[in-house]
Amino acid sequence: MKVLINWLISTLVIIIAAYLLPGVKVQDLATALVAALVIGVINAFIRPILILLTLPINILTLGLFTLVLNALLIQLASSIVAGFTVDNFLWALIFSVVLSVINSLLHQLFRS
Repeated sequence: MKVLINWLISTLVIIIAAYLLPGVKVQDLATALVAALVIGVINAFIRPILILLTLPINILTLGLFTLVLNALLIQLASSIVAGFTVDNFLWALIFSVVLSVINSLLHQLFRS
């Protein structure tokens, strides 16, 4: 049940962020659901491997390379999901920051 709630919260966050950012487009609710699922799978399986592989760069940049990595993973999700488009790397970077901020706020709100 908790996984389903997290998935729906992530879908809501993707819709809100796409509404706020002109460089990110989500076609409809079904596309947002699939995008949330794909981003979740990417974050669960691919992101930890890439974090380990880029650990020296992360140490040199004091963790700021993680933002670049998140933006690249958002672009990967955009290329996988039809109807979910991110215009360029800068919009993917902004989208990943907005996504994490709104997601953490909503999770705190629904946790209590």
